[in-house]
Order: sequence, then C-alpha cells, then structure tokens
Amino acid sequence: MSWDIVLFNSRQIIKSIEDVDENLLEPTDFCRILDCHFNNIQKDDNHRSFESDDFAVDYYIDSELVSNKILHLYGEKALYEIVLLARKNNWQIFDTSLDEMIDLDKPDKNGYESFNKYLQYVLENASKK
Repeated sequence: MSWDIVLFNSRQIIKSIEDVDENLLEPTDFCRILDCHFNNIQKDDNHRSFESDDFAVDYYIDSELVSNKILHLYGEKALYEIVLLARKNNWQIFDTSLDEMIDLDKPDKNGYESFNKYLQYVLENASKK
C-alpha cells in the first residue's frame, strides 16, 4: 500500500495547504532532479520508480515544468530519503493521508509513524462495517 506525498517548490513557507499562494509557486523539473539524485530508476513509458532494500518510490513524469509533484512512497525510509532531497532543494512536503505539511526538521513527528496509526485506524473501522 502506498503512502502519498506532494512536493512543492514555493517561495512561500506553506503552513497549511489551504493557504498556498499559487503566485509564489516555482515551476520545477522534479522528475529530472529525482532521476539524477536516485540510482537505478526504472522507466516504463511515463512511469518511474526506484527502490532499495527497505523502501520504494514511484511517480509519473511530466511533459513540462510543474510547481508540485505527487510521489507514492512504500516504507518509512522512503520519507527520510525524500526529506533529504527536499531540504537540499528547498522544497516542502504535504502528506495527503494526514492532510498536513511535513516538518522537514522533524519528519517523524508527522510522517510515517502517524501514517501507520491512521492506516491502522482505517483498517480497524473498515472491518467493523
């Protein structure tokens, strides 16, 4: 099961997704940067993926520069790898399952652990129906 995040390149410090100022978003070639940063990128038409022993990431390429990019993460280490790249490029990360921005200085605060708690809650409640 994937965990989805969105990368943003913005001159604005985004505290809440509702407050995003689209005029401050910066068009970026996220795919090129991802392709250059990670090894062993698997390519299948417009789909890209890479993995390690304990994580995987997949995404789709864009035909033009974009100001945000959705990634599908598998495994806790995937978040930390993306956080390192986000810090390096001054990107910000939105967690779609928690509906919150990820604190890049403390990604464990609202990252994978919170996602797993939320997932467990959803699974437990789904089985009660």
